[in-house]
Formats: sequence, C-alpha cells, structure tokens
Amino acid sequence: MEALVKHLVQALVDQPDQVDVSIEENDTTVQVTVQVASEDMGKIIGKQGRIANALRTVLKAVGARMHKKVYVEIVE
Repeated sequence: MEALVKHLVQALVDQPDQVDVSIEENDTTVQVTVQVASEDMGKIIGKQGRIANALRTVLKAVGARMHKKVYVEIVE
C-alpha cells in the first residue's frame, strides 16, 4: 500500500523527492500519513478537496480488500 500511495502522490506534486509516506497498521485500521512540501499542499488537496477525496476513495477500496478501515492524513 505504501508504494501505491507514494506513486500516486509523487505523480501529482512538483517536488516528488520531498514526499514521505508513513503507514501505521493494527488489526482493524490503517492510518496513512502523507507528508509533502508546503508548496505542494494545494496540488494534493485540489479544488474543494477533490484530489484528496479521490486519494481517500482509492485507499479505502484497497483497505476494503484487506477488511480494514483506512484513514488518510495529509500534512506539510
């Protein structure tokens, strides 16, 4: 899952080398934290949060196959 998130986010930003993805997983949940450069926050969130919501939708679909809830947090 980490490779998928990193690939998707790096394709969207101007500074792909500053993308950091961390995943904390337990029995029922997966917490995905995506850290990007402050200049790229707007590109990851998108207009009215559409890109962030699309990223969450994709990851929730992956989590559903693993029978886990996925929470995505985007930080600077």
